[in-house]
Amino acid sequence: MLAITIPEPGAADALVVAEVPDPQPGAGEVRVRVAAAGVNRADVMQRMGRYPPPPGAPAYPGLEVSGVIDALGPQVSSWAIGDEVCALLSGGGYAQLVCVPAGQLLPVPEGISLRDAAALPEVACTVWSNVFLTANLQPAETILIHGGSSGIGTMAIQLAVALGARVAVTAGSAAKLEVCRELGAEIAINYRDQDFVAELAAATAGQGADVILDNMGAKYLARNVTALADGGRLVVIGLQGGARGELDLAALLTKRAAVIATSLRARPPAEKATIVAAVREHVWPLVAAGAVRPVIHERFALADAAAAHRALEASQHIGKLLLVP
Repeated sequence: MLAITIPEPGAADALVVAEVPDPQPGAGEVRVRVAAAGVNRADVMQRMGRYPPPPGAPAYPGLEVSGVIDALGPQVSSWAIGDEVCALLSGGGYAQLVCVPAGQLLPVPEGISLRDAAALPEVACTVWSNVFLTANLQPAETILIHGGSSGIGTMAIQLAVALGARVAVTAGSAAKLEVCRELGAEIAINYRDQDFVAELAAATAGQGADVILDNMGAKYLARNVTALADGGRLVVIGLQGGARGELDLAALLTKRAAVIATSLRARPPAEKATIVAAVREHVWPLVAAGAVRPVIHERFALADAAAAHRALEASQHIGKLLLVP
């Protein structure tokens, strides 16, 4: 098969298409012939040598795909050859074939094409596990989503709105904020020329956010704590603004608030299967009903993976980028 390899870490041109052995499904796994693969910032970090795949994962980047099952390993009874699926991966999605634990498969939701379904697994699992399972966002609470126009951001807006929460977002342009509003965000803040702490306080009568979904890490840590409501939960899922910051524990104690840092890729298969099952139960009906949809900015050929990475790093996109073998 063809796959995107990383012979040496580096810039986008470090991604090299090459012929590699076809993977063979092990016990409890299926093999998927890939129709499309999602492009994520974790892939960029892996390409740069900063985020190696967990033990046992394929060496190729790619954390989500859609496609058709073309082989079954032993001990798989719930799926069949020919099933159209999308999948959450630990790696290996930038390829024509990938093996996946059966518990990390999802059916393609009703109303979504096979190819576009690749834009769903990573963002849906990330948002559901962090915003709803971990932070326990409730109806009528306020959530602040940093990077609201990203793939994760666009999914988080839609799910929060569908489940009755009030949504605030940050983004870096008027066009991005307008898309966030169209998806249901009520409070839209341009982080380039507005102070999100002050804007959020003004829009919430000084209360702040019950939940903050943060992709920046250290750069926003102090301001995020200031922006939390009493009993608020800050969930850090990215480190685009650095990994080390100063935490004001007195402010956290006064608010009886929590700071939580989580990741999805390195979780054991059983934990991922639990999250995938919850997404199938709670998110897939919303997708089928049209209340939630993948937001796709552009599709690239698999051989143009370097161009897709350059587009992601330029941060001009809205929603997801896909690779199509």
